[in-house]
Amino acid sequence: MNLEPKMNHDKIKEGVRLILEGIGEDITREGLLETPDRIARMYEEIAGGMYEVAGKHLRKCFHVDNNGMILEKDIPFYSMCEHHMLPFYGNVHVAYIPTNRVVGLSKIARTVEVFARRLQLQEQLTGQIADAFMEYLNPQGVMIMIEAEHMCMTMRGVQKPGSKTVTIAVRGVFEQDRNLQDRFFRMMGR
Repeated sequence: MNLEPKMNHDKIKEGVRLILEGIGEDITREGLLETPDRIARMYEEIAGGMYEVAGKHLRKCFHVDNNGMILEKDIPFYSMCEHHMLPFYGNVHVAYIPTNRVVGLSKIARTVEVFARRLQLQEQLTGQIADAFMEYLNPQGVMIMIEAEHMCMTMRGVQKPGSKTVTIAVRGVFEQDRNLQDRFFRMMGR
């Protein structure tokens, strides 16, 4: 189920024109003539997850008899920091213990994209993915870890390229069972 898109292409273009003028650029310069439209189309793509529901991907499940931990690691993602509107990117690692139902592996990555393609905070993104798994799959538990580099840390302000932010969300049996958390980290090679 998609939510009704509310993006206004023309407002985005006008905003970009104002920024270009605000920094002293000549918006009639050849290299900038189509920039407002290009950026508007880019935002429609990179913020398109605002109009998607994760359940669209997580509802298609398959019955299994084995309820062992499933780990999908190193799922690349790109998102935009809501504070500076600069990219942050890295890898998401998703582990869950099913309750006789598993989701297709590609649906895990698609679920990550639903939430990553929004103006975001990494801490919020981590929790949203975990909560979606709990809501739509009803597993025994889920553990999400995100490792990301934030351009607001590397190209502006403190300027520390290569620094990574790591966030973790645990739900269900992972909250109470330290052994499951340890197994997650061993499976991650840590």
